[in-house]
Amino acid sequence: MVSLKSAAELELMREAGTVVAATLRTVAEAARPGVTLWELDEIAARVIREAGAKPSFLGQRPHRDVPPFPGVLCLSVDDVVVHGVPNRHVLRSGQLLSIDAGAVVGGYHADAATTVAVGSADAAGERLCEATRAALDAAVAAMVPGGRLGDLGYAVQEVAAAYGYGVLRHHGGHGVGTELHEDPHVPNHGRPGRGFRLREGLVLALEPMFLEGGGDAYRLLPDGWSLATADGSRAAHFEHTVAVTADGPLVLTA
Repeated sequence: MVSLKSAAELELMREAGTVVAATLRTVAEAARPGVTLWELDEIAARVIREAGAKPSFLGQRPHRDVPPFPGVLCLSVDDVVVHGVPNRHVLRSGQLLSIDAGAVVGGYHADAATTVAVGSADAAGERLCEATRAALDAAVAAMVPGGRLGDLGYAVQEVAAAYGYGVLRHHGGHGVGTELHEDPHVPNHGRPGRGFRLREGLVLALEPMFLEGGGDAYRLLPDGWSLATADGSRAAHFEHTVAVTADGPLVLTA
């Protein structure tokens, strides 16, 4: 069931979003060559704890066949698109790192992600990140009263097509509120003017995920969580939690 948030609920989600933004900023600055993913996860745990919030991802378990998520962050390197598990991997210069964070304040979640280059990025990596960020901006701009869910996916797929990138199959954004994942599912493809009508108070986590190789297939890694590109090409992932308001899109994780 799709829920619409009140002004008071949006304020709590904005507080959670502020914690998420601070977490992403701090972790991105710490993501240097020689640092392990475990160390980055510990940094995120400290930032969230000191802000008086709780991590959204730790212990998440969508169904019994999946082990509880063991980290505070999803940390996805190079060909891992999303849901990367923090581990002992040591970052190297030139790698692309997706940092996905969630936090809970007053029972309400916020969720956001960014992709950064470790050390320095090559031109192709910069282009991939630029395109994925542009797709997120396009989807955010479509979060207006009276719009349709299909408008959001269409905005993302048009940017992907313009750059020649693939979009991760069967994965996308989602509603967010008292649960980390709420209805509706938000595909990263769609037909404009079709689907669920956007109304004031609707809050969605928009998250385009672009695959450098141009395909859309993926594989599940042995940890039971990490999704990697089937062809081994790199990926980028950007995300914001956004509310539909009478004054236009309100980015709660800015």
